[in-house]
Amino acid sequence: MANILLRDNVAGIEAYFAAGGYRPLKKALALKPAGIIEEVKKSGLRGRGGAGFPAGLKWSFIPKDAEGPRYLVCNADEGEPGTFKDRELIIKNPHALIEGMAIAGFAIGAAHGYIYIRGEFAAETALLEKAIASARAKGFIGRNILGSGFDFELFVHRGAGAYICGEETALLESLEGFKGQPRLKPPFPAVKGLFGSPTVINNVETLAAVPYIIEHGGDKYAAIGPARSSGTKLFCVSGAVNKPGVYELPLGTPLRDLIENNCGGMKAGKKLKAVIPGGSSTPVLTAAEALGVNLDYESLAAAGSMLGSGAVIVIDDGQCMVKLLQVLARFYHHESCGQCTPCREGCGWIEKLLNRLEDGRGTAGDIDTLCSVADAMTGRTICALADAMAMPVTSFVTKFRSEFEAHAAGRCCPPEAQGKY
Repeated sequence: MANILLRDNVAGIEAYFAAGGYRPLKKALALKPAGIIEEVKKSGLRGRGGAGFPAGLKWSFIPKDAEGPRYLVCNADEGEPGTFKDRELIIKNPHALIEGMAIAGFAIGAAHGYIYIRGEFAAETALLEKAIASARAKGFIGRNILGSGFDFELFVHRGAGAYICGEETALLESLEGFKGQPRLKPPFPAVKGLFGSPTVINNVETLAAVPYIIEHGGDKYAAIGPARSSGTKLFCVSGAVNKPGVYELPLGTPLRDLIENNCGGMKAGKKLKAVIPGGSSTPVLTAAEALGVNLDYESLAAAGSMLGSGAVIVIDDGQCMVKLLQVLARFYHHESCGQCTPCREGCGWIEKLLNRLEDGRGTAGDIDTLCSVADAMTGRTICALADAMAMPVTSFVTKFRSEFEAHAAGRCCPPEAQGKY
């Protein structure tokens, strides 16, 4: 099927408009906000940032009797290791995001929208600013959009490169000018979000799918993919494949097809060892599990992992799983905001244990301690960063325990994996 999001030659507003862009916005403005939300619900669109929560349902949580302003926030803080799809979407199709935000803003009654973008994305920020300016010049953003009486201003805000600000409430804290640390919930952002007002937060890919849904109808979108995982998904593939990159595929596509067909298979001399299917925070799959699973929310959950952000990290047989987990632990320890003791201390403890095992100073008891610390972190913090560290630990040790035992016995990495990181 033709791509919905990753379309060629539509980065400029004239090309986007010629391809039918902003026609969905005009259609949406002729509908009632409740009708738009119902259409998005009907589509089955789920949040593409990692959690997979139904987008239309999230929009409906805005209190109907809420007084004062409402806000729409786009999470473009793409910090999950292995994930680079939203960046690609901003480069290739920025107006889909802008139009999707205008439609979503009208649906929830928001007059202001913010795109919170990762600070390192300087070129992408400039591109978005230019695209917003061109949309404003054409009357698609700003006051009295297309003569409808609806006002919607859109702003881009650069973060400072903190992974924790990908968590929606930490993002709101940062956007308000405070230290990026997650908030306790409830209250949830739909009730008390940005500046204490009702707020909807969706990521880039989610909002960019909205124009297609409004243009073609929720039923047509829902017909793509499995019943509970409808639509297309952007998958960013890295690792020892011949053609790494970003691919738009219907949800439910076999992971084997993505690796062997879209990505051209493994590089010469490399064999598949494991796959992290949804970004570094999702549990790893063995080669056998990966080659038998489909890429949708339910199938990956049944296989013991998660779709997450759709970042497929392909691990070949020359990689040491202990070393790879050590790299991930270093990242999560560094990025923990330190607010919650289980995360602050647990991430550091896990990194120290892995350093010891990798350096040949570990013991067999360290392996069980890794699992014990991970278990003590899970579900015991304000946000999911502790779980993002704990899930890889548990899955790596469970499925590749022999490698951890080899390190504990002093044998360390296999020769072909040494010095790769």
